[in-house]
Amino acid sequence: MNIGFEKAYLMQTPLNVSAGEIIPTYVYKVGLQGAQYSFAAAVGLFNAVINFILLWTVNRAAKKLSGSGLW
Repeated sequence: MNIGFEKAYLMQTPLNVSAGEIIPTYVYKVGLQGAQYSFAAAVGLFNAVINFILLWTVNRAAKKLSGSGLW
């Protein structure tokens, strides 16, 4: 779920910003530029938890299907 902040941020223009907004660029604009540091931390934590849940779920599915996983 992470494509790289720099690529997405540098490719944004006023014309495509509504369609090209991703979680890291949203956190940067609202949380850091808007000085809402606790909001930026909460969104970052939420993103990390969702990424972990997805990784854990796919690892369990891979273990059941192929017999081997990441751990």
